[in-house]
Amino acid sequence: MADSLICSNTQSRVSSVLNRDVKQFGKKFMFDCNEETCWNSDQGESQWVLLEFPQPVKLSELRIQFQGGFSGKSCKLEGSSKEANLKHIFPIQDAPSVEKLKIVFENSADFFGRIIVYTLEILGEKLL
Repeated sequence: MADSLICSNTQSRVSSVLNRDVKQFGKKFMFDCNEETCWNSDQGESQWVLLEFPQPVKLSELRIQFQGGFSGKSCKLEGSSKEANLKHIFPIQDAPSVEKLKIVFENSADFFGRIIVYTLEILGEKLL
């Protein structure tokens, strides 16, 4: 059974926040289990989310809930160990264990390139 890999020790970064308003649209809202809050990127191409896990993990599933019209049209996954360079890791079933995961939204359904994510879940197995 796959478990959630995002915990209090998982560090996250995002490419941008709408109008730099982290109190209303910050990255933390992707993980707060509240359906009324979200991360809202600013405009521009190639918006991204970077996660650094406290230990190596084996990914099995990725779940993203977008707001319609502000979703990624094409996305890519990149992963690596802590010290290595990020590499393309898709499909995730064939991916090696990772400590860093970057989700890149190469383009958006929105004309201005904005992305809105209500929920981001990464499922898999924590490795020792």
